[in-house]
Formats: sequence, structure tokens, C-alpha cells
Amino acid sequence: MTVERGRTTGLVGESGAGKSTLAKVVLGLVPVVEGTVGFDGAEISGLPAVRRRALGARLQAVYQDPLSSLNPSYSVFWSLAEPLRARGISDRSEIAARVGATLEAVGIESDSRDRRPHEFSGGQLQRICIARAIITSPELVILDEAVSALDLSVQAQILNLLRDLQAQRSLSYLFISHDIAVVRHCCHDVTVLYQGQVMEAGDTVEVTDSPAHPYTHALLQASPVANPVAQRKRQLPAPTVAAPVPTGRSSGCVYAPRCPFAVPECHRRRPQLREIAAGRTVACHRYPEWTEGSTTSRVAYTPAQRL
Repeated sequence: MTVERGRTTGLVGESGAGKSTLAKVVLGLVPVVEGTVGFDGAEISGLPAVRRRALGARLQAVYQDPLSSLNPSYSVFWSLAEPLRARGISDRSEIAARVGATLEAVGIESDSRDRRPHEFSGGQLQRICIARAIITSPELVILDEAVSALDLSVQAQILNLLRDLQAQRSLSYLFISHDIAVVRHCCHDVTVLYQGQVMEAGDTVEVTDSPAHPYTHALLQASPVANPVAQRKRQLPAPTVAAPVPTGRSSGCVYAPRCPFAVPECHRRRPQLREIAAGRTVACHRYPEWTEGSTTSRVAYTPAQRL
């Protein structure tokens, strides 16, 4: 998968799909067992530790629980100053100026910099975590369920903040979430992951309006809808069995044991990602046959209903 400069790519899938593991691989927190990671045209998966750490200023992350992400004994100032000091910036006046400007950029008053994490609300804490991520002027920010723990109204505020920061700073985002409605609202492209395998990828609106893989269709239909009429109209063939526990590589499609459209070929041979339209790929032997008679209710995914 590719995250284009200045764009937001969503990564969706159920728990255990490998979303956070992929984020850790990109950040260099876990080793690459197979494949490669490239950044700005250069492979970074095999870099020595010293050179890999030097990329830290350009690759940053914001996590799900802001309170656990911040040192409770550090003031906001120290939490934001630490990444600057780690990059060799020692001038106190420069650090103070950058901390103040970055706090203002995320909507936190600079005179709050001496307060500690327990003195802020959840939304304010996530703004502080975003400030810590952008203070080194990164090019890619990984947002790992960055709004899922927040109230709905606060979610919308944080998403709008992220959009504004992206426009101002030309940031690229890898947006990890299990919430299809949020992904549709804020992502240009989306990749659907299941048991570590890409099921399909493409323009977010196209994927959510017309899913090409049965698993994507199942995710969309499982997303709760505020409109009860639309909820009743949605239909999905039930999975053939419960979700299997991954036990290793299989020769066939990893979704085949659960797929109501699977045929013997799906169990024998793993489908490769193939292009079905410009910028749109899917890994399914049964596409487009399985889509006949299967529809996705568009009303379920309009962002105005959710945010």
C-alpha cells in the first residue's frame, strides 16, 4: 500500500487484522520479517538503528489513548520539548517558542504548558498528543485509532483539526480505524485489511459505495446506522462459520472459511490483488460475480449522519 504526499489513506479492518502491527513496522518499532518499507523513495526497513532513529522527526504517530501516551509526571511543556531535545535542539528560547506556537496551532492556550495530563479533558489531551507529533515538522503522521476513544462531538473537532493541519503543513496521514463512517469522512483512499492481507484498496467513496470484496461488504453492513428504516433494508448473507483463529499461512483466500460466496477455488488458491479500475484493486476470485444482487445502502455512510 502507498500513502501519497499530502493525502490521507485509511486502513480499516476488524480487531486482529494487523492494522497496528503495520503501523509499528512503518515506525520501526517491530522488525520487518517479509517485504519492504519505503519512505520518500528510499527503503528504510533495513536501515541500521542509528539511521532509523534519524527518521523519527519525519515519521510520527498519535495513539488511541492520549492519557496513556503522555508521561503523567511531565508538564505539557516537557512532553513537547522532549522530541525537540532528542533532535539536538537545546536553545531554551527556541524550544519555548516552538512549544507555544505548536500548542496554539492545535487549539491549546500556551499558558497551559505547565499543567500536567490529569488536568485536561480527553479531547484536550489528544490535541496535546497531536502537538507533540507535529512539533518536529514530520511528513507522515500515523493516526492509530486516534479518535475512537473520544465523544462524537469531540471526534468531529479533532478530525477538523487534523484536516486543517494537513492543509497548512502538507502532512500525509495513515489513518487507522475500524469505523467506516469516520474513514469515509476524512480519508482520500482506503485499504481494507483482514488477517494481515489486503482485501481491496481504492478511492474511499468508491470502496464504500460499491465494495468489490465480500469482506468489505460485510464490514459496511455491520456498521450501525442511525436510520432504522435503512438498517432494516440492509441485508447480508451470514458468514458460513465463526471467525477462525489464524494458525499460519493457508494456500487459499484467508477470508474463504467465512465467505458466503466462496467456491472450491477460493480454498485452494490465494487470489492476488488485481486492478479492476484506475486506482482500484481487489483480491477476490469471485469478483464481479458475487456482487450481482448485493447492494450497499449509501444512506448508511453519509458523514452528516455520523459527525
